[in-house]
Amino acid sequence: MRVFLLHHTHEAADGAADVKLIGVYSTELAAQAAISRLSRQRGFAEHLSGFEISVYQLDATHWQEGFVSSGDYVF
Repeated sequence: MRVFLLHHTHEAADGAADVKLIGVYSTELAAQAAISRLSRQRGFAEHLSGFEISVYQLDATHWQEGFVSSGDYVF
């Protein structure tokens, strides 16, 4: 089964990415409807290009590699 994740990203005042997980939807149409509703709200209305719908398969591992944090480096 596939689900549709809706995120919104915009650049915060300090230059960092401000990422919001808006919701997880059963259909792309439902995610698009959420965009339509949110697009009229303050903040989202000024950053319409920040919406992104991603498709994910349920019961699947989507990150299969480790990670390195800044504290892991030895100089």
